[in-house]
Amino acid sequence: MRSSRGFTLVELSVVFTIVALLLGSLMYTLSAQIEQRNFEDTRRRIEQARELVLSFAIVNGRLPCPARANSAGVEVRSAVTGECKDGANVEDYYGGNPGGVVGGLLPAATIGFQPVDAAGFATDAWQNRIRYAVAKSLAGGTCAGAFTNPHFVNATNMKANGIACQPGDLLVCRSATAITATTCGGAANQIMTQNLVVAIVFSAGPNGATSGGTGLDEAANLNGDSIFVSHAPTPLGAANGEFDDQFTWITVGELYGRLIAAGVLP
Repeated sequence: MRSSRGFTLVELSVVFTIVALLLGSLMYTLSAQIEQRNFEDTRRRIEQARELVLSFAIVNGRLPCPARANSAGVEVRSAVTGECKDGANVEDYYGGNPGGVVGGLLPAATIGFQPVDAAGFATDAWQNRIRYAVAKSLAGGTCAGAFTNPHFVNATNMKANGIACQPGDLLVCRSATAITATTCGGAANQIMTQNLVVAIVFSAGPNGATSGGTGLDEAANLNGDSIFVSHAPTPLGAANGEFDDQFTWITVGELYGRLIAAGVLP
C-alpha cells in the first residue's frame, strides 16, 4: 500500500502565519470600525446637547449653568443671584474642580438629555461625561444697563438688555502653545474670538476616563479657565501630545437669533 504523506512543520508554520495575519487584519479593521462609530456617535450626542441647550434658552430666557460631579446632572446655580454658584458661593462657569469636585459637566437633567449614566450625567460613546462651559463675562462697551455679570445665565439681564451684549471670556484656540489663562497668545492662534462664543459643549474623547489625557492641548480644556483648544485628532507622539477631544459651541449671534425667532427677545 502506498503510504500517505502529511504536512511538514515548515508548511504548517506557513499556514499558521497566513491565518494569523488574516485574523490580525480582520481584528484591526473591526477595531477601527468600532472606534469610528464611537466618534460619530459622540459627535451626534454633543450636537444633540447643543440643541437642547438652545431649547432650554428659548424656554427659560437664559443659558443653563454647568453641573458638578455631586449635582446628579442638575445645573449648579444660585436661585437668589442667578449666578453659577453653589451654597458656599463657589462658582463654576468653565470646569476644573470647583469646591473640590469635578465641574463643567453638561447639566443633562436640567436640559433633558439622554443617555445618562447611573448618576444622571450625560455620557459620550465611551461612557465618559460630556463637558460644558458657559460665558460669564461681557465684552467691555458692548452693552449698558443696571445689571451685573453674569448675563447669559440670567434671564432678567438677557431680557432687560436685548441683543446688545456680547460675551467677553470664552476663547477657542488652535493650540495650547503660548496660550495664557485669558488669551490664545495671538490672533493667529484663535478659532473663535472672545466676543463670539457663549457656550461650549465637548467630549474628552476615548481617553477621557484618564483625566482627559496628558497632552498639552487636552489639559487646557480641563484646567478650569475660559480658554479651550480644538483641532483635528493627533496621535500620542504629536508635538502637544495625543488629542481626541470633540467640540461644538454656540455663538452669541445664534443664541440671540433663536431667542428672537421664538419671541423671547427683544
